[in-house]
Amino acid sequence: MAPQDEHREEEADGLRKIIHVDMDAFYASVEQRDDPSLRGLPVAVGGSSGRGVVAAASYEARRFGVRSAMPSVRALRLCPELVFRKPRFEVYREVSRQIRAIFLDYTPHVEPLSLDEAYLDVTADLKGIGSATRIAQEIRRRIKADTQLTASAGVSYNKFLAKLASDQNKPDGLCVIRPGQGVQFVAGLPVRRFHGVGPRGAEKMARLGIETGADLATKDLAFLRANFGSFAEYLFRAARGVDLRQVRADRPRKSLGAERTFFENIEDPAALRETMDNIIDVVWERIERAETRGRTVTMKLRYADFQTLTRARSLTHFVTDKAEFSGIGHALLEDQLPLPQPIRLMGLTLSALEQEEEARPAADGQLSLL
Repeated sequence: MAPQDEHREEEADGLRKIIHVDMDAFYASVEQRDDPSLRGLPVAVGGSSGRGVVAAASYEARRFGVRSAMPSVRALRLCPELVFRKPRFEVYREVSRQIRAIFLDYTPHVEPLSLDEAYLDVTADLKGIGSATRIAQEIRRRIKADTQLTASAGVSYNKFLAKLASDQNKPDGLCVIRPGQGVQFVAGLPVRRFHGVGPRGAEKMARLGIETGADLATKDLAFLRANFGSFAEYLFRAARGVDLRQVRADRPRKSLGAERTFFENIEDPAALRETMDNIIDVVWERIERAETRGRTVTMKLRYADFQTLTRARSLTHFVTDKAEFSGIGHALLEDQLPLPQPIRLMGLTLSALEQEEEARPAADGQLSLL
């Protein structure tokens, strides 16, 4: 499926040249780099306690089915030899800054998604390299030389396709999707590869006879709206390889959160509290990665009958530590116990982030400098 000629560059007028760079098993790879005794072993970054969660897993661990956001107890059942390391976020941030500096040598249009991945718009070709593909190759070489870590990259004419491409030949891979190839590339992919389509969404699509991008492309917008609501427009465009979003440098986030959908509905208070702990671990790790703070904590519960309840608590100050975030999340949950019926989903979100507030215009038209 992946295009083979990596050196022939696209020449279509009016199309952007987008690179998506994604570090390979970033946290775990940093741990293996800094501790040679871990190389070749299944490694998980996160807490190994009964309520711990895997923040990242090495490729050796992934072969056993270990994945990020998985409860540590389950990860150890899948891979008894799994080696846990506590996260070292300051180290990961420093490596991320090194990588970001490399990106900025080639374009000011860098949109970070997290510490370990970003979009780059290299349409302007500041260094006169002449090829987005060669720029991606050079960036990957420099990352390896400067950090001793590997990165995978996708090159295409929009963000959706570039992100799909970066995942195509992982780890340490490069994939190029040129103009005219996007529709064919997407057609052959399973829909679970589409960003935003989770396991439940893929199961629903399978029940509707949608397994691949080609299957999805046969469904009209009315059908998609009837079955997927507001997600329909995205699916309709994705099946055709269309994405009009621009790469936006330092794009402010509006919220950070996580949800967990259960295979079996739960209502036992002990199980609910443990689930809340696991979600808090995942969300706080994302907050640490984004290097942000927020003022509003929102809990979401979806009952067995699909009714959704949300409860929020807004503070006059930023939530600055995990203990406070955890306390608010649990307080929101305790206020609802005992539940009127079992739930099938729980979520927790931090919003009113500091970057959003800093970017909000003040009353006099000046930028607010909080």
